[in-house]
Amino acid sequence: MEDFQLKNGNHEEEVDKILKNVKIQVGEKKRKKGEPKQNSANKKKKSQAPNLIPADLDDGGADDEPGSIESGDNAFEWMISPTDVSDFYKNYWEKKPLHIKRSDPAYYKTLFSTKAFDRIVREQRVLYGKNLDVTSYDGKRETHNPEGRVFPAVLWDFYNNGCSIRMLNPQTFHNGAWRLCSTLQDHFQNMVGANVYLTPPGTQGFAPHFDDVEVFMLQLEGKKHWKIYNPRSKEETLPRVSSANFEQDEVGTPVLEVDLLPGDMIYMPRGTIHQGNCLSDEHSLHITISAYQLNSWTDLLEKLLPAALAAASQEDLQFRQGLPRDFLLNMGVAHEDKTSSAREQFMEKVKKLMTKLIDYAPVDAACDQMGKKLMADVLPPALELSEKARTVLGDGEKWNSSKNTVVNRVEIDPDTSIRLIRSTAVRLVSEEDTVLVYYSTENTREYHEVGEQSLEVGSDMAPAVEHLVTTYPAWVKVEDLPLEELEDRMKVAGDLWERGILMTSDPLEAHYDDP
Repeated sequence: MEDFQLKNGNHEEEVDKILKNVKIQVGEKKRKKGEPKQNSANKKKKSQAPNLIPADLDDGGADDEPGSIESGDNAFEWMISPTDVSDFYKNYWEKKPLHIKRSDPAYYKTLFSTKAFDRIVREQRVLYGKNLDVTSYDGKRETHNPEGRVFPAVLWDFYNNGCSIRMLNPQTFHNGAWRLCSTLQDHFQNMVGANVYLTPPGTQGFAPHFDDVEVFMLQLEGKKHWKIYNPRSKEETLPRVSSANFEQDEVGTPVLEVDLLPGDMIYMPRGTIHQGNCLSDEHSLHITISAYQLNSWTDLLEKLLPAALAAASQEDLQFRQGLPRDFLLNMGVAHEDKTSSAREQFMEKVKKLMTKLIDYAPVDAACDQMGKKLMADVLPPALELSEKARTVLGDGEKWNSSKNTVVNRVEIDPDTSIRLIRSTAVRLVSEEDTVLVYYSTENTREYHEVGEQSLEVGSDMAPAVEHLVTTYPAWVKVEDLPLEELEDRMKVAGDLWERGILMTSDPLEAHYDDP
């Protein structure tokens, strides 16, 4: 366990750039002639949050626009600064907690606030149990959720009576939380979620417990006293499910006990037991960013091994041969302490078949199934205005009320440059006798509100999608897609654009509007 101290710094502008995922406004004016260039080689100070590529690059153009992976990496670098990202993954990720102490209360200020929380419950339909929990802990955890919609007067009465409030999915209601989670998805290549916790002074809302996700706790307002404990056993290290509530005498001695102040952060691997209580002099508001739920080798092997066994059974006679007639006379719990040649031969046969199974394991196909699941899980892209103007969300046909007609009739041309809207936007999956594109662009900000989304492209059209995936974030002209017929290249580009999967390097030109 290590602490890092970050000096005061003016982060607000940098944070805003990162969370808004600033992109190049294609077609905007170049830098004025004679204006000095920024020296990009200057090394940034350790205490400064990282910058995205600025929107006013000297050379401009779509080729310089950062991809979503770079934006996600920048957002993660900012979140854990000043810790080096490679050092974090080498020494902390899935290994031990990390506490970062800053003297900059405004560092995470733009992410969320109590004022924003109050506005959400006043203006939006937030439901108890689904979106929000009211809890308390006084030696025993209790949940006090009424039924139905959350109304501010009722909620704040609970708060005044010592109850903590947990918003389960702030990214559904708050653009800042959505933007950060959506951006970080491209760093983790995994679904990223968030919870917000508001605790009144002098209270505790939750019992000691551990979670099944990697947790980044970011303190926003007030302060909270935290006790962090190591997992109780190897079996509870990196768990696949969260724990029940523990009694105080079940968790041992803390490995970290600290007051978390605004701008501070604690990272906890899955299985890290934790409990926090609010100090008596002020409330506490923090947001937890979480990732890597059910994203372990076990989860991959659960998909891989059945598929490997099915393939082996179909192709290898040994897997279809009958079991020995006497195997039940030698195997099983009643015989496990016995030694016999029949048992030894049986175990050797099992080991031989298990070893052969790897030869039939469709590893790439199993990984594609994990990617397919990801497409259904992730948040939709949080697009900026400059991006929307180059997608189906903001470009294309529009109704002109003054002319009483449709205007801006556009088409993608062969020389139109395109790329995926995000690296987490699509997954190309071969299933049965065809190839499908599973995509996430039509997901909503509410988890699994919509069903699985896919587009059948078939084996003939699949090389074009594969090319867009493997060349990302490079821009590709439609006419350069690896299909024989231009008509097919145009069709693939049009189908993907219509589903919000593609972005063009420039807004499409209207060729057919009347003057």
